[in-house]
Amino acid sequence: MADDFLDEPALDELGEVGEEQEFFEHFRFVVDKGQAMVRIDKYLVNCMSNTSRNRIQEAADAGNILVNGKPVKSNYKAKPMDIISIVLAYPPSLFEIIPQDIPIKIVYEDEDILLVNKQPNLVVHPGFGNFDGTLLNAIAYHLKDNANFDPNDSRIGLVHRIDKDTSGLLLIAKTEEAKSNLGKQFFDKTTQRRYQALVWGNVKEDEGTIIGALARDPRNRMLFTVFPEGENPAAKHAVTHYKVLERLGYVTLVECRLETGRTHQIRVHMKHIGHTIFNDERYGGHDILKGTTATKYRQFVKNCFEICPRQALHAKTLGFVHPRTGEYMHFESELLEDMQHLIEKWRGYASTME
Repeated sequence: MADDFLDEPALDELGEVGEEQEFFEHFRFVVDKGQAMVRIDKYLVNCMSNTSRNRIQEAADAGNILVNGKPVKSNYKAKPMDIISIVLAYPPSLFEIIPQDIPIKIVYEDEDILLVNKQPNLVVHPGFGNFDGTLLNAIAYHLKDNANFDPNDSRIGLVHRIDKDTSGLLLIAKTEEAKSNLGKQFFDKTTQRRYQALVWGNVKEDEGTIIGALARDPRNRMLFTVFPEGENPAAKHAVTHYKVLERLGYVTLVECRLETGRTHQIRVHMKHIGHTIFNDERYGGHDILKGTTATKYRQFVKNCFEICPRQALHAKTLGFVHPRTGEYMHFESELLEDMQHLIEKWRGYASTME
């Protein structure tokens, strides 16, 4: 969700499990052919972000986890090609999006679109382990008096996504016509999206392009990784253009322009070229990847982690053609205070290295 156009469903395929059970399938996973046997609770923790092992064990104890159609306990060993379903006794739509009064910053709004400057630590859409408290719950509250806006109608709403701890601009369509028009712009790659990121290391080239197909890492399905073109049929072609904005000693401030929009694209591509995003815990950026072993330096980096306790990535600009008027619209958002403070700290440190 950097950050992706909705080219894959937020939830896996939905459907009823059976009339006698009166259960509904909420999630489905097919275990990879190369997967080693592993406890199912551990396997599902890797598949489902923001979901604790305890919650998965409770679901298994309640008979809500099925393997090949039969309930299993949490110590069941998942095998290659097992079909794992998570079922609950109510349709998914009953819990997906309810209005909640969550503060959000509206950058622009008219009868067709809504543009939000999303804060970090806010999940964009509901999922297993995040049934509410998301940006879409906030949007549902903001538009609760709009009789034409149904937050559970997939034909309207989010046009693209950004990750929970990525800040910045996010576009929402308020009508079916707007979403169809904007969705085609994202699909045709005619939108303009630029991000700013602080990454580990001194990026040698002033600018460059990263091309690498992305798919889930078979060793840890919470992560994505780069595959050679054609090696993995599930991997999606992805292109990121980057440009150095400022070199700050052991870190670099870069601008990334998305040509495609895949899940975690900027995070994975920057790591792929050896420049993991600063404090990106999921991809290892919360470790000290460059610098010295001096105690004073380690303390400095620790302080930086505390200043910006999330991946240092911000969706800064967004350009698109308005779906009704045909007017080109361009928006920019300032870096949030945590990233601004972080960059200032590194500027001060870099000045001592000169």
